[in-house]
Amino acid sequence: MKKIFNLFDFSQKVNYKNEALSGLTVALALVPEAVAFALIAGLSPLTGLYAAVVMGFVTSVFGGRPGMISGATGAVAVVLITLVKSHGVEYVFAAVILAGLFQMAAGFLKLGKLIRLVPHPVIFGFVNGLAIIIFMSQLDQFKDGSGNWLTGSTLYVLLALVLLTMLIIWGLPKLTKLIPASLTAILVVFGLVTFIGIDTKTVGDMASISGGFPPFHIPSVPINIETLLVILPYAAIVAGVGLIESLLTLNIVDEITETRGNSNKEALAQGAANILSGVFSGMGGCAMIGQSLINVSNGARARLSGIVASIMLLIFVMFGSGLIEKVPMAALTGLMIMVSIGTFEWASLKTFTKFPKSDILVMVLVTLVTVFLHNLALAVLIGVIIAALVFAWDNAKRIRARKSVDENGVKHYEIYGPLFFGSVAAFNEKFDVLNDPDEVIIDFEESRVVDMSAIEALNKITERYNKVGKKVHLQHLSPDCRQLLKNAEKIIKVNVMEDPTYKVVTDDL
Repeated sequence: MKKIFNLFDFSQKVNYKNEALSGLTVALALVPEAVAFALIAGLSPLTGLYAAVVMGFVTSVFGGRPGMISGATGAVAVVLITLVKSHGVEYVFAAVILAGLFQMAAGFLKLGKLIRLVPHPVIFGFVNGLAIIIFMSQLDQFKDGSGNWLTGSTLYVLLALVLLTMLIIWGLPKLTKLIPASLTAILVVFGLVTFIGIDTKTVGDMASISGGFPPFHIPSVPINIETLLVILPYAAIVAGVGLIESLLTLNIVDEITETRGNSNKEALAQGAANILSGVFSGMGGCAMIGQSLINVSNGARARLSGIVASIMLLIFVMFGSGLIEKVPMAALTGLMIMVSIGTFEWASLKTFTKFPKSDILVMVLVTLVTVFLHNLALAVLIGVIIAALVFAWDNAKRIRARKSVDENGVKHYEIYGPLFFGSVAAFNEKFDVLNDPDEVIIDFEESRVVDMSAIEALNKITERYNKVGKKVHLQHLSPDCRQLLKNAEKIIKVNVMEDPTYKVVTDDL
């Protein structure tokens, strides 16, 4: 019972001031993001705001990474655009609920650990791509309603306010860390615009954020197989994109805070949050790297900041919309530009002359796919596949064979390196079947038989020796290799030499 209800680590030292102020700052930064992503998907602004409230609160309380912020995201919005146009918002709510069920299933099955298979170059590319997306999305603030670039005094005022915001965020921490620099920058710019009467774009110019408590609403869709077939592909993509972005963000926050989050617990929390988002009129979402970095950079390390952010956002919607709609977009634009600068892994640029070319290729490719397709799941999947193929190719070249003949005239092949689908061709080239003696021993003490391709290679090499009247023995196979051969004994025949004295390192250590 203790593990179930021990949601908060009361032994952790919490700076309540930092947590509360950081939560307030994040709430302000969430407003334009949630509104913008809802509009991108073709939904009402409140749909995005309700998603941010529900996602933020549930994941802050139950998630596996204290300090990480979740809400409505662009990655999810892009997936839902087609569904909104073809079937409407009710199907979106249903798809989000189904996506949440998929994510919870991934958490129960402990699939969160699969994020360990994502190589570092992929993470670099993912982070750099998101940083570029965050920056590019802010450029829309420098355009008018017709999509044309601002000119004249309107542009100069906006630029001045944005630069002032960035200057405060950059310079204030060098003077004092008593209050978050980002919140200070927003308040200073808000004060200047209000008291001097500067004419500039505000949050209210995007859309009204006035609303009530998120309404409980069961999606009005037919409960049948046709509906399932409509929402299933969208739900699967939302679940995959949401988990990938959330778990990669978790890893990034882990590195910054030098602590370790729980990926499976986060998957469960993300799933529960999406289910509740769907029944409380939200568009769903996942972890937000920009807001998470704002939170962490302000010194927040506990769950309190995320809880404060979601509650304050709800208060803004219900009671403070009139005030929040007057916040200059220049302040929030400057904040997000600084977030993009902080998000970008500048150290990755130094790796171009030091890291292997394959790693550089993976990093650049993931960045480009993220930026141009806005498909984070596809970008990460491509990066992992290429990295895996490069790894397989490198290991395929590592297989070697040391040859010797003992006093009894038996020839020994001592194999080094893994035997798998990639190294089978090189393995077959090591043997001189016609000129070898009548008895041959293939020693796997320094090797591993990894897959069915490797077993088939052993079968073929045995057949080659049998055809010329020679016998092959396999020696020093590890227990898992023997099990593989036993499982395949109905389709192949190999001669395993019994050797009770062999010692092979296995994965059980």
